[in-house]
Amino acid sequence: MAHITPQEFVAKWRNATVTERAASQSHFNDLCDLLGHPKPLEADPHGEWFAFEKGAGKASGGEGWADVWKKGCFGWEYKGKQANLDKAYAQLLMYYGALDNPPLLIVSDIDTIRIHSHFTNTVRRTETIALDDLLRPEKLDLLRKAFTQPEAFRSHETTAQVTQEAAAQFARIAQLLRAYGNPPAEVAHFLIRLLFCLFAEDVGILPPKLFSRLVTRPKQNAAAFRDQLRQLFAAMSEGGYFGVDTILHVDGGLFNNDATLLMDSDSLQVLAEVSRLDWGAIEPAILGTLFLRGLDPSKRSQQGAHFTSKEDILLIVEPVLMAPLRRRWDEVRAEAAGLAADLALIDEEDLTDKRPAVLKSRRDRRTRLNTRLSSLLLAFRQELAAIQILDPACGSGNFLYVALRLLLDLEKEVISLEASLGGTVSFPMVSPSQLHGIEIDPYAYELAQTTIWIGYIQWLRDNGFGLPDEPILKPLEAIRQMDAILAYDGEGKPVEPEWPAADVIIGNPPFLGDKKMRAELGDRYVEDLRGLYAGRVPGGADLVTYWFEKARAQIEAGKSKRAGLLATNSIRQQGNRPVLERIKETGDIFMAWSDRPWVLDGAAVRVSFVGFDNGIDQNRSLDGLPVTAINRDLTTGGDVTGASPLAENDGICFLGMMKAGPFDIDGVTARQMLDAPVNPNGRSNSDVVRRRLGGQDVVGRPRDGWIIDFGVDLTEEEASMFEAPFEYVKKYVKPLRDVNRRARTRERWWIFGEARPGLRRALVGLHRCIVTPEVARHRVFDWMDTSMVPDHKLHVFAREDDYFIGLLQSRVHEAWSLAQCAWMGVGNDPSYSSSRTFETYPFPWPPGTEPAGDPRVEAIAEAARDLVAKRDAWLNPEGASEAELAKRTQTRLYNERPTWLRLAHERLDRAVLDAYGWPHDLTDEQILERLLALNLERAGARG
Repeated sequence: MAHITPQEFVAKWRNATVTERAASQSHFNDLCDLLGHPKPLEADPHGEWFAFEKGAGKASGGEGWADVWKKGCFGWEYKGKQANLDKAYAQLLMYYGALDNPPLLIVSDIDTIRIHSHFTNTVRRTETIALDDLLRPEKLDLLRKAFTQPEAFRSHETTAQVTQEAAAQFARIAQLLRAYGNPPAEVAHFLIRLLFCLFAEDVGILPPKLFSRLVTRPKQNAAAFRDQLRQLFAAMSEGGYFGVDTILHVDGGLFNNDATLLMDSDSLQVLAEVSRLDWGAIEPAILGTLFLRGLDPSKRSQQGAHFTSKEDILLIVEPVLMAPLRRRWDEVRAEAAGLAADLALIDEEDLTDKRPAVLKSRRDRRTRLNTRLSSLLLAFRQELAAIQILDPACGSGNFLYVALRLLLDLEKEVISLEASLGGTVSFPMVSPSQLHGIEIDPYAYELAQTTIWIGYIQWLRDNGFGLPDEPILKPLEAIRQMDAILAYDGEGKPVEPEWPAADVIIGNPPFLGDKKMRAELGDRYVEDLRGLYAGRVPGGADLVTYWFEKARAQIEAGKSKRAGLLATNSIRQQGNRPVLERIKETGDIFMAWSDRPWVLDGAAVRVSFVGFDNGIDQNRSLDGLPVTAINRDLTTGGDVTGASPLAENDGICFLGMMKAGPFDIDGVTARQMLDAPVNPNGRSNSDVVRRRLGGQDVVGRPRDGWIIDFGVDLTEEEASMFEAPFEYVKKYVKPLRDVNRRARTRERWWIFGEARPGLRRALVGLHRCIVTPEVARHRVFDWMDTSMVPDHKLHVFAREDDYFIGLLQSRVHEAWSLAQCAWMGVGNDPSYSSSRTFETYPFPWPPGTEPAGDPRVEAIAEAARDLVAKRDAWLNPEGASEAELAKRTQTRLYNERPTWLRLAHERLDRAVLDAYGWPHDLTDEQILERLLALNLERAGARG
């Protein structure tokens, strides 16, 4: 390897006058010698990872994408001395994807080397190395790292961090401006203007540092700053001059006048601090939401709207909007490759025959092929530019921005392909005019337009296309401020708002459950809404379901083709599921994420993403995996939601007692009551002071819980004869019951709100019964003494035989319960439902008809006794300390699932499968299919 000293290198190239093409490879080879790095042809003779003219030699005479390329390090473009390096950088940006997305983009005019970092989701860095800088060891080392350690150029500041810092600072300014009595709407509009000015100067719309100089000018006072802002806003309104600086025509409705607000010294100081951020690096996908919280922190959270990460937005936008387009692009690209290959064959023909007719034939064939190729690619670009996208709950525009960016990225692939095949680079046709939005909140409505334009301008800059034509901003009239689901006509009658026609509907409608709707929206709104959609949306459904129904109706009417919306995972549950059933009746679900974690106002919730159409898309995915079908509860395989209640299961499963008041007492109080003298009625307090069992007692350790239970129909006089318990309830329960809305609950204040007479009758004559918590990480069934009072969060089964607990604890029943469950809480734990799970479950024999003495029944009973005995022995080992016992819970046991427990369950499962007459190796999906068939068979026979 040759070597050249820094002094020799600088002396050689200082006075070089050769052309760009002649100089570039020689200059780069000398750099390699200077840095002690192998040259491209030495290191990689085949040009697979280190090459000159990356992409050259393409069909139709296209030029390379970069003068030099090293995979995983850089793309490098040369220009002649004193040339415009920004144009060279723009060229690299254009071919960034074709270069395998290198982390560094480097441009040079021989005298200067400029290194641009291009890491995803980080603030961009630019390092400039002049020719004489190469005489300095630290600059030489910096350049060497571009070849060997590109990560050294990664900024430690992410775009999200910049955006969060900017939003936090603007929230401070908003608070200060509101404190001076400025109307909130004027504050929001003014701050959005300031936001755009800061962004504009960092991306070249405003002259460099013009706005920052205004803010940070020494001895700047509020009045002077306000006057200067007016002049600047006026210039941005129509284009013109601000002092000696030329100002582009911006307007777009954002700068349609020179209105400003007076800022105090504190506000100016915050603005000066925030002006130092790199506003060109803010992340539009989260910008709007973060700024909205500062502009009006009381608004969107009230209706359950919240931050949606870019990653979650992509899970909707990619399959709903982009997947069909990418499939179409694969077809177009394949056809383009064929045409390019035909052109290459023409170029390879024998050129010795110079007859005019032969030459003309060759030219005509080339012209026809080139025309077909150009028309093919242009038609696809026009197809992309014609797509209309609607977000009917657009908030601050996050979904629309991400959709726009993905469309632009795809169009850039088309533009790049055309350029690589000898065509010209043209400006993208995709634009913000394709976006439609509906938003009721005025702050979000205005911010959405700015978010979209910032994102669009940022994309153009980052991909080498410069700025849009003046005016830089165009009014986005397709973003409407209105209620998306309810309006009123001139007579005050509720009417359904009309949504604009759009190819694709996407978004994150507000989350509000049935109970919160009235508190947030008012009784009249809720009644009018439910009346308007009666027969289409269930009366107690969540607010989000109305957007699902509206989108479905748009697709059914041919006004839209596809939709993708978010909801809480309760969309899968019985109260909301009819909305998904209607979607499947008039179309189908082609994509879903059934259950994902989410954070809403600091609380963990679970959400579902649903993509649907008219049934035409046969490419279906569930939770990221391909499936053949998606059921109405966002599962695949047998649709167990279609199972019917079975009369044979009646009278067995009940919910525990609903207290509707603090009837609970601690162990000390209970024992005092139990030790009290016999009451005037001659009865002990033990008749009404009973042990209480809750879900935690089943999955955790039994607690010393007690409760006062006056039964179902004890009169006040009869209850009062139990003196101490009655006086306790009178003191602690009655005051709360006195203000209860339900007359019966108010008047019978000493009786549980739901005393469950049916459960009490079913337990008569039984010494024990079976219980399971409504929500639990593991579906555990256990015994409860019938002298105890079960909590309303327990499901109680009025059977005391080992055979029945064995059936319930088996894998067969668990598979059914999981398929029918909802997922609840922070831990996303499955819930059990008396109606959905138990009442529809087909037992091997209808309950009560099990053949006595049948060896299959006895096998299940024996396996169940063995399992419960082993569990109890582990939970309560002899001689264990209190500390050790505290660690031994059903939850921990099933989390660890030791071998003995697994084997005991497998024995039970085999016995249950034998009772059904089914093989032991069935998958859960096969089990569900057979259970559903058995359910439908019995339901049909009953009917």
